Amino acid sequence: MDTTADGTTRVPPDAGDTRVVLDGRGLGLTGIVRLADAAADPAVPPAALQRVRHAWETAGGLAATGLLYGRGTGVGAHRSVPVDPDDETGHGLRLLRSHAGGAGPLLPARQTRAMLAVRANQLLAGGSGIHPAFVTALTEALRLGVHPAINEYGGLGTGDLTALAQTGLTLIGERPWLTSAAEGGGHPRPDTPPGTPPLPAPVTLGPGDALALLSSNALALGRAALAAHEADVLLRAGHAVAALSLAAVSGSAEAFAAEVHALRPYPGPARAAAEVRRLLGMPERPRGAGRRIQDPYGFRAFPQVHGAALEAFDRLRRIIEVEVNCPSENPVFAPDGRAYHHGGFFAAPLGQALDALNLAVLQTAQLSAARLAALGRTDLTGLPAFLAAGPAGSSGTMILEYTANSALAEMRSCAAPASAGHAVLSHGLEEAASFAGQAARQTGRSVAAHVTVLACELVAAVRALRLLPVPPPVPAFAVAAAALPPDTEDRPLTGDVTAAAELLPVLATL
Repeated sequence: MDTTADGTTRVPPDAGDTRVVLDGRGLGLTGIVRLADAAADPAVPPAALQRVRHAWETAGGLAATGLLYGRGTGVGAHRSVPVDPDDETGHGLRLLRSHAGGAGPLLPARQTRAMLAVRANQLLAGGSGIHPAFVTALTEALRLGVHPAINEYGGLGTGDLTALAQTGLTLIGERPWLTSAAEGGGHPRPDTPPGTPPLPAPVTLGPGDALALLSSNALALGRAALAAHEADVLLRAGHAVAALSLAAVSGSAEAFAAEVHALRPYPGPARAAAEVRRLLGMPERPRGAGRRIQDPYGFRAFPQVHGAALEAFDRLRRIIEVEVNCPSENPVFAPDGRAYHHGGFFAAPLGQALDALNLAVLQTAQLSAARLAALGRTDLTGLPAFLAAGPAGSSGTMILEYTANSALAEMRSCAAPASAGHAVLSHGLEEAASFAGQAARQTGRSVAAHVTVLACELVAAVRALRLLPVPPPVPAFAVAAAALPPDTEDRPLTGDVTAAAELLPVLATL
């Protein structure tokens, strides 16, 4: 893995592995990230595309015998307004045009590509009734490296209507495709200059295709997948950073004993404790305390707090992987040949899981900042205050506490639950919203700030270990010490924090 300038961690293609299978059933978090990063091409099995065609045929047959929401009727508060059968295609076109009302800055190409991957895979689950040509065009866009222009604001967790309407207009040729650019959301590709790959062919809009495309939280799911991947990397790196800090203060191993966590059998805390033991070469049943009978909470309660974040991530990953591999469209065309009108597009599980992760990660980051402060205390380390090695009054790593707490303030603002939001829309017919998209945005911001908190702790932990008479012979320290500057005089530490941030994905793999 490598870390980019904006702090995101990209997944490189495996040797010889250049495809991610989209079949509506088996797409996982890593696959979404690889497609978003253009590290792989999508591959669609014929059987999955045939499932889409079967649902399209089913939808056509049912539409001929009765009204279907959004096809034979208007949408939202117009759900009871009939649409002339001869105007169904025109109605769909008006639906896309009227709903393409997003606003704000354009999303980065990476987030938009994640949305395309999710939506294509959901449609391949075979419940939407959309024409297969739309699925083919979505996967072609991923393969060709182009994406629609999507604005930041528009979704409320009851379907990413504006984003998918903008996508639909791009698919049918009314809006230009964008190509990835170093900064911003991309630049237009209105034509095909010589020597460049072709654009996806415009798709012909048919009856029912518009609502079938719109009825999804694909953007929220794509953004959630990217943020969850980053959170996973940082949570795994957090084991190594906390372990180095524990070694630097000669902390007690008792709080990490396997027997302690067998008595309160939560899987997350047990895993966190086991990882610290493994990284420091501790036995399962350590003997004797460290320098103190009990350490501060930043060390002693790490398994409990960090373990809760591990469990929150596991729950979020399960929800994302359920949502991207099932049909959520309304109406949904089931294998029994019937259409069901329902509320499966209401993304309450996703929004609540994102909110839970944001809160859990905030708490483990707060312990990271507490350990950072502890590393600067002579009474806990036996080392100079703030790990300063210069003349009396040198500041050493003092400023890192300020930097980490500045990032923590951002994380704290992101931990306010988006699910607590409320909206009444469309003449009161839609009287609630999950705000899953807002929660995903907050997770992305929280993850970016978490990088800084952990990096500050890592810089201090490595400096503290270097000041010990005999640093511990553990791989995490060897890797970190080789990457971070060794000099300890008072100087700007921005470069150290940047180098530590780039090192976190490496520590996550140890």
